[in-house]
Amino acid sequence: MSPAVRKILRTLAVLLFWLLVWAIAAAAVGQELLLPSPAQVAQELIRLARTGDFWLTVGRSVLRVLTGTLSAVVLGVGLAFLTHRSAVMEALFSPVMTLVKSTPVASFIILALVWLGRSVVPVFISTLMVLPVVWANVSAGLKGVDPRLLELAQVYRLPRGRVLRRITWPSVLPHLRAALRSALGLGWKAGIAAEVLTVPPYSIGKRIYEAKLYLETTELFAWTAAVILVSLLIENLLLRLTDSFGRKDGVHA
Repeated sequence: MSPAVRKILRTLAVLLFWLLVWAIAAAAVGQELLLPSPAQVAQELIRLARTGDFWLTVGRSVLRVLTGTLSAVVLGVGLAFLTHRSAVMEALFSPVMTLVKSTPVASFIILALVWLGRSVVPVFISTLMVLPVVWANVSAGLKGVDPRLLELAQVYRLPRGRVLRRITWPSVLPHLRAALRSALGLGWKAGIAAEVLTVPPYSIGKRIYEAKLYLETTELFAWTAAVILVSLLIENLLLRLTDSFGRKDGVHA
């Protein structure tokens, strides 16, 4: 049995174990209002998925969160290169990143709601929460570049593009992958939390808020499951995309 197959089987076994624990707990409680069973949540999710409104809602939320997350990746990578080259810029931006990481998300959401429209707040919050993670990881990758290779590149007067692709990128790629793995989860949590508080039209956060408001616990669990599934799907797609870029340039993460 190959390692990949063993990994899949182990993951399925762990998943089944926790689903069994959930089912036993739901049976012990005996009230769908308090804790629906996995089967009830799956049936509700299937019912929702059969409606066009579900896919429009998921699509809008995905667009908001991905826009914010990818904006943070672009800004974080650019800012990391900037602060890596300038000690002054690093001294200026480091406290800001620490402040953003330390401040509760709810505080930023409420402030952003004062400044921005409801539909823009989730994008802004996702960007703001992900930016420090990307900046810190890419900065660590840049600091890990072998200075001897950079000196050798200068001696042979290699083009900047080749130096970036062959020397800098291999050092940054593992850190960028780690940043993406953390950023996607953080971006989803922050973005959906912003939607719950701002309730923009056609958003998962609004549907979660309404389910809580009307005590539709099974629907609440179903929307939460949808968030998790979509998050895992997008995370795997983006990580595979990052790997493909690495293989194209002869880099193996």
